[in-house]
Parts: sequence; structure tokens; C-alpha cells
Amino acid sequence: MVGTRPEVVKLAPVVEALGAAARVVHTGQHYDAALSRDLLAELGVACRPTPLAAGGADRAGQLATVTRAVADAVAARPTAAVVVQGDTNSTLGGALAANATGTPLLHVEAGLRSFDRGMPEEHNRVLTDHLADCCCAPTETARANLVAEGIPPSRIAVTGNTIVDAVLAHRPDPPFVARTLAELDLQAGRYVLATFHRPENTDDPDRLRTLVSTLGSLPLPVVLPAHPRTAARLREIDHPRLEALRLLDPQPFRRFLALEAAAAFCISDSGGVQEEASILGVPVLVARRSTERPEVMGRWAELAPPGPVLDRLARAWAADPDRRPRGVASPTPYGSGDAAARTVAALDALLRSSSSSR
Repeated sequence: MVGTRPEVVKLAPVVEALGAAARVVHTGQHYDAALSRDLLAELGVACRPTPLAAGGADRAGQLATVTRAVADAVAARPTAAVVVQGDTNSTLGGALAANATGTPLLHVEAGLRSFDRGMPEEHNRVLTDHLADCCCAPTETARANLVAEGIPPSRIAVTGNTIVDAVLAHRPDPPFVARTLAELDLQAGRYVLATFHRPENTDDPDRLRTLVSTLGSLPLPVVLPAHPRTAARLREIDHPRLEALRLLDPQPFRRFLALEAAAAFCISDSGGVQEEASILGVPVLVARRSTERPEVMGRWAELAPPGPVLDRLARAWAADPDRRPRGVASPTPYGSGDAAARTVAALDALLRSSSSSR
């Protein structure tokens, strides 16, 4: 089950590994074509998704819609298990639907913790982990978080993160990167790639103005592929520094990887960008007050809440891009690219266990 761009990216390798056994249900939480239909096609998800309509509602509305709709989809066709990924409203709605219908539930990317109860995503992932029959933890740190909360080790599998599978499968070659930069009149290592979409940044006008002020004052060009909600919020604040930013529509995955790989550094509130940074060896300033991915901190990423901290670090990195910290020599903590195979193996074990217990 998918609902947002990150879920499509990270579950596409699992769908491919499952082959004809997979049925994709798309909740519509991200309903922009570039974030859903076009991305599914780009990543080679061959099976036609069952569309729902959860986009555009508030959190409570999305949870209610997804729970009801996924439960109906499960009831309409025999379903061996529900697979959810991450920490979105679609994730928790799918988990609640699986629980309500008595369907085995597997959670991909389980065990991430920011220990920040102000993040809606933290509530979503904690609840989903405790509902899941199998928690696929991407790292030993995530596994330890689950064990500390009393989840039995028998319900946990350390699989790595499927983002590694996705990046390795779609990583652009040098000619593709060069063409992408030429089309946008950019020089490798001489621009900043920025993304932000989390409500803590986009729904607070003062914080959004602070972010735009920082980005717009950097001595390097700033490229900002804008989530549709982010673009709408930017239009509302009408900040004078907006003119200094290169606003783009959401980019295809391979093209985004090209922009990411060639950037001097990234500024982002995205969890996926933090992970991709550890694969591509590109540093990132995490524009948030907390992160659920401590594995990348210090080597590829620095936590930099919008305001004086982000402003100081971004200016320092942009002033001397050749001396920015990089983690190229360090292997990603998220595995070697076999997470999808490990996830399918965990799913097979779950189904065998569920069958034998009936």
C-alpha cells in the first residue's frame, strides 16, 4: 500500500520482488501526478494501482478515509497481508485497516524514532509498529528502539532500507547528470538543492519566511523542487527573497537524484534526502528540530533548525563549497541494496507463521 512519493519510491523494489503476487493500493494522499501516477510508471511498478481518494483532507480525515477504504479493498479481494511503509497518515490508516480486518501486517522501515511527540509522523510510526505482526527495521538502531518498547524480537527483522535498492537501480550516470545540469544552467558543486514539505516548516508563516530568507541570501544558486503544498504556502507569504530561488515542479526520481548528486549540499526536512545523502555522499543540513535518522548525523548530515543555526551553517557551507563535509568514504548505514529481498523473505516467514497458527 502506498500513498505518498517516498512510499512509492521505497516500496517499488518490494513490489518488483513480489511480482504477480503484489497488488498496489494507492491512497491518493499525494494526488499530484508527478508524486503518484507518473512516479509509479517511472519506477516500473507494472501492476495498476487501486486508487483511493484520501488527498486534500486534514489528518483525521485522511486517517478515517484510508482506514475505511483499505478495509473495503481487503474485503473485496482475498489479501494475504497488508504491507505499509514509513510514517505517513496512509501508513497508519493501512495499519488500522489491517488490524480491523484481521489481516497480517508488515511494516517496512519500522523502528525509527525522533522522540519528538510534536511530530505527527512519530505518532504514526509508533502506533504502526505496535500493530504490526512483522517490523522490518532498516538498522540495528531501529531494532533496538523496537525492543526497548517491548516489541518481541520474534516480530522484528533487520532488513536494511529499500531506499538503497531504489537509488542503486535508478542512479543516473554522468552523462545524464551533465544533461540535467545543462538544461537548468547549473554547475556541479556550485548550487544548493533544497526541499521542504513538513507542516512544522510550511504551515508556520514565520518559520517559512525564515527559511526563505536563509535560502535567498546564500551566495550560491538555490534550486527548490516544490511540493504542491509548499508551492501554495510560498505564494501566500510573497517573500521578496523568493525571486532568488529557482523553483521547480516536483522532479522525476532519476532527475532528482541527478540534482542531488551534483549539489554542493542539500537543505531539506525530508527523511528520504537524509538517507539518499548517505548513499550519494552529499552532505545535508536537516531543517528540523529533530530527526528519526541518527545514523546519518555527523557523517553526512547536521541538524539545523530554521533560524540562526541553519542560517549560520548554510552560509558557512556555501561560502566554501569545496571544503564542505562529505561522507563519500563511509558506507551507508542502510545496507547494500538487498533490502527488498530481505523484506519479501520476512513477509514469507510471516505468512507461514500466520498459516500454521490458524
